[in-house]
Amino acid sequence: MPELRASALVDAPVAAVAGALLDTSLIAGFGVRVPGPLLCLGDELVGPFGVRLVVTRADLSGVSAAGDFLELHTDLVVTGAGTMVIDRVSWKAVGGVVGRFADVTVGRGMALRVLQKRSALLAARCAELVSARVVVGAAIVRDGRMLAQQRSFPADTAGKWELPGGRVEAGEKPSDALVRECLEELGVSVLVGEQVGPDVPLKRDLVLRIFAAELAGGEPEALEHNAVRWFTAGELPAVDWLPADRVLVPALQELLT
Repeated sequence: MPELRASALVDAPVAAVAGALLDTSLIAGFGVRVPGPLLCLGDELVGPFGVRLVVTRADLSGVSAAGDFLELHTDLVVTGAGTMVIDRVSWKAVGGVVGRFADVTVGRGMALRVLQKRSALLAARCAELVSARVVVGAAIVRDGRMLAQQRSFPADTAGKWELPGGRVEAGEKPSDALVRECLEELGVSVLVGEQVGPDVPLKRDLVLRIFAAELAGGEPEALEHNAVRWFTAGELPAVDWLPADRVLVPALQELLT
């Protein structure tokens, strides 16, 4: 398969760059139909001329989508100067002289223009996410299971599941906000660890940031939600998550396993 590569250095942490790649507005402008505002593992993307791709990777390492005739891969590499974004596009070429001519003059030229435009959009979105307000969430793990809570309001999200957490107040550290939110929502103290997965865009100036956590005291109760429940790694994909939490399922499964 012919392949085209392009790379660019983005002055942003890898979590912000990986989060920006999840924002479907970066590809919707190229005539690609997407199922929602965030890319999620297993999503089907429909491009020009009916080309269909399925998302096969969406995590801190980058994003991949593959179909019968086209594959797209974006790999992220952390460097001392920022995050290196490496794009790879490969496609099935049509045989014969005409096919080779179309491949060189049309296919490669079009792919290069798309990558250049997408690179500029990505850098701009990363800049927004780096300075965005933060909602924190806790991936609380105990005995190989992860805690989630079921929303009771508002009406359009009632019954769906999410990780515990909430907004970081002005002047508050994300870890302190997470400790406060878990005490308010679950009645428990937690020890906050490292970030899990990418920053997930919620709005233009708001991101969801998840941290690994352990119980430091108490038994979780549904103080502000319908219910709380512990899930195994195998159960996570079938949970009726809020969209932003669903994006993080691969990272949460990796944390558990």
